[in-house]
Amino acid sequence: MLQIRAMFALPLAFDQHPEPARLNDALRTLFLAREGRRHANPTPFTVRNAQVFESHFDLFGWPEPEIAQLREFCLARVLQLAGELNGYDAATRARLRIATDAWFHVTRRNGFFGVHNHPLASWSGVYCVSAGEHDAGQPDSGALTFIHPNHLAGMYVDAGNERLQPPFALGNFSLNLQPGQLVLFPSWLLHQVLPFFGDGERITVAFNCAFQLR
Repeated sequence: MLQIRAMFALPLAFDQHPEPARLNDALRTLFLAREGRRHANPTPFTVRNAQVFESHFDLFGWPEPEIAQLREFCLARVLQLAGELNGYDAATRARLRIATDAWFHVTRRNGFFGVHNHPLASWSGVYCVSAGEHDAGQPDSGALTFIHPNHLAGMYVDAGNERLQPPFALGNFSLNLQPGQLVLFPSWLLHQVLPFFGDGERITVAFNCAFQLR
């Protein structure tokens, strides 16, 4: 009998903050107040345009209570993810220590962020503070898009593979983040943010995690 197995699976994890409205209002106010040269990343590398503001990478060290609440929510989920995927028991999970960097993006109309990954970390995440107001007829506006990691998968496409279903599909994976949504992914995975066509601000927090066993 034919057996089909997923041999090279790629884990992404998703969660939703249970009550994001008050937290996100506080985060939005804080970020817009600090959107300026003093808090900007001084050495940007990944391709982006002037409609995207990127902060320093010390966000999780800020003293504001809304930052502490966001940090605890994100890191608790990363610890759970690492523990489950590695098969760590409770004692081993208690020994895990995380080194992080974190930053925020404010994206306005026509802003985009080019293809990149996150070196020197094992897991990364994106939390959505505000999705902005997307124009009608722009389903890919501001979409967070993960690039298919098998770059040779599409070298030949015919009726035998053009409609493969997940997790075997050949295309990229895109999603329009919603306020309070958290996405976790392997740091090596290439991704990008497609141009944002809309009003208001698309505001996200990104972070990296590197682990050690105490």
